Amino acid sequence: MATLPDGTPLRGKLFIVEGIDGSGKSTQLDLLHKWLVSRGYLVAFTEWNSSPVVRQTTKRGKARRLLSPTSFSLIHAADLADRIENHILPALRAGAIVLADRYIYTAFARDVARGVDRDWVRAIYRFAIQPTLALYFRVPLDESLQRILAGRPELKYYEAGQDVGLSDDPYESFRLFQARILDEYEYLVAEYGLTEVDATQPLVQQQARVRRLVMPHLKGALKVQHRPWRAVLAKEGLHGRYLTSPGGGAERG
Repeated sequence: MATLPDGTPLRGKLFIVEGIDGSGKSTQLDLLHKWLVSRGYLVAFTEWNSSPVVRQTTKRGKARRLLSPTSFSLIHAADLADRIENHILPALRAGAIVLADRYIYTAFARDVARGVDRDWVRAIYRFAIQPTLALYFRVPLDESLQRILAGRPELKYYEAGQDVGLSDDPYESFRLFQARILDEYEYLVAEYGLTEVDATQPLVQQQARVRRLVMPHLKGALKVQHRPWRAVLAKEGLHGRYLTSPGGGAERG
């Protein structure tokens, strides 16, 4: 189960995915999302840097290249704090499953790769809920770079890590920056016990492993009450918003 920072258990489940760019974690989380919905679970989704409270600030700061490593770190912390308070925590208290595309470990890896102190970064995220399961998609640097850079016409300034001053060439800067992030993830796997998934395996094999890891944690998760018309739509492969019933109840699985 997911727990508050003080150890208080929450009714819902928090599953998160982590990994460097190009690891395929978002694809695997999307597949997991669809699978859980097809089995009737009530699922909420959240992703990194998506809070409306700080989105415009982040956008302006990036556009004008005003963000220092420390300010970048604090903005991301504010983003997560807002999403926890208004989205993640209410869903977990209700007993739902929450899927998070990146979580605090992204900050721990990226911020330290930008030169921010490790202990300081961990301290500002003391408010974070402890996840039920944290999956780390391990992929070699060269393979991840090939996936990301194939056919991409341009890398953005902060995406390439050019604010760190590693290289004037955005592609070389991106390679060096991702290598730093990968090194930090190695610390995190050992420090926080992240569960590794081999992201070089075929997509289907990865998803099978993800489901095996998730299944033992599903007992007690909130389920949406099925109605006959929902079964018909599900048979046709229609999930998500198509199966949302404004007056539908919920049950425990």
